Amino acid sequence: MNRTLMRVWQVGLLLVILLVWYFASNASDNVAFFFGKPVEVAQKLWRWFVTDADIYKHLGVTLVETLLAFAIGTLVGLGVGLWLALSPFASAVLDPYLKAANAMPRVILAPIFAMWFGLGIWSKVALAVTLVFFIVFFNVYQGVREVSPVVLANARMLGANARQLMRHVYVPSAMSWVFSSLHTSVGLAFVGAVVGEYLGSANGVGYLILQAEGSFDINTVFAGIVLLTVFALVLDGLVGLAERHLMKWQPSSGQTEKL
Repeated sequence: MNRTLMRVWQVGLLLVILLVWYFASNASDNVAFFFGKPVEVAQKLWRWFVTDADIYKHLGVTLVETLLAFAIGTLVGLGVGLWLALSPFASAVLDPYLKAANAMPRVILAPIFAMWFGLGIWSKVALAVTLVFFIVFFNVYQGVREVSPVVLANARMLGANARQLMRHVYVPSAMSWVFSSLHTSVGLAFVGAVVGEYLGSANGVGYLILQAEGSFDINTVFAGIVLLTVFALVLDGLVGLAERHLMKWQPSSGQTEKL
C-alpha cells in the first residue's frame, strides 16, 4: 500500500478515536469521570507547556532517567549478550541465574534501589536498566548464536581472526535482533523511570501523574499519559532512523518481495 495512503488511514483512525472520546465524554458524566475529556486534556498540556510552563523541569527529569537507563541497559545487555554467546562454558554456568532474574517481577526491586541509591534519579535509572537489559541481552545472545556456520567457516577459511569475526560476522548478524529489542526497550525505559517516580520522588512526569490520581484529576492523568507516549514515539523514531542508517546493507521489505 502507498505510504501516503497508509498515513491518511492512520491519521483518520486517530481522528475517529478522538471524536468518539469527545462525544462520549460530553454525553456521559461517567465516561468523563473515568476517561476525562479530550479538550480538557489538551488544555492541560497547553498550560504545562505554554501558559504555566511548569512541565519542563519534570519532563527533563523523566527524560534524563529514561535516556540513562536506555543507554546503560543497552550497552550492558549488548556486552553480556556477546560474551555469553561466544563463551559456552560461562553461558551454561550462568543460564539458570539469568533465567531466574528475568522471571522475577523486577518492579519489586524499586524499594531496594531506593534504599541503595536514595530517592534521586539513580534509583529510577537502576530499575529501568533491569527492564532494558534483559530485552537487549536475550536478543543479542540469540542473534549471535544463530550466525550461519557456513558464513563462519568461510570467514575463517579466508583468514579472519577473532576480532575480524566479531566485527564482520557476529555483530552484523546480531544487529537486526538488537534494533528489534531497542524498539521495545524504549517503552520499558519509560516504564522503569515512571514506576520509580511513583514509589518515591518529588519530580518527574510520574510524580505529577501520581499527584493527579490522588485528587481524582483524570484529565491530568491522561495528559501525562499522552506526554509520555509522544516522547516514547519520538525516541522510537530516533531508534528507527539509526536502524535505517546502520542497516543499509540489509534489503528493504519491498526489495525482498521483488526478489
